[in-house]
Amino acid sequence: MIAYTVLIGLVVLERLAELVVARRNLAWARSAGGVEHGRGHYPWIVAAHVGLLAAAPAEVWLLHRPFVPALGWPMLALVLLAQGLRWWCIATLGRQWNTRIVVVPGIPLVHAGPYRWLRHPNYVAVVAEGVALPLVHTAWLTALAFTLVNAALLTIRIRAENAALAPARA
Repeated sequence: MIAYTVLIGLVVLERLAELVVARRNLAWARSAGGVEHGRGHYPWIVAAHVGLLAAAPAEVWLLHRPFVPALGWPMLALVLLAQGLRWWCIATLGRQWNTRIVVVPGIPLVHAGPYRWLRHPNYVAVVAEGVALPLVHTAWLTALAFTLVNAALLTIRIRAENAALAPARA
């Protein structure tokens, strides 16, 4: 259980690093005339992700969830792959990457890296991590709850993002 708590702590540190990058990129985008879209759902996304990172270790500790190697090791591999995909997205988008939906007028859409194959690869990473991170230590209630909440939020988020990017796709 301690190793799992350390893993959650490392993911928290990774998320904090993302927020540093996002804040820097947001300042750049705003200075370049960037417009934010979908503000209303953003606090709910933050709450869901904080909830994931709090609920998973709480479920493990409070409900004495065991580490099951046949499940835990593949889920850990999936968590690591999700992190790799997320940072590939961040590196590919450069200053355009953000945790918010911010469109800078006149900048073309990126079609490199994972965006060659998927329109929203970062959300693939989010979905994979949301399932896999709790299941590393059989926190299946957290995996299920986050997956359901995340599905609803991503439906809203992707619609808002697609609408915001529609002029650049035309």
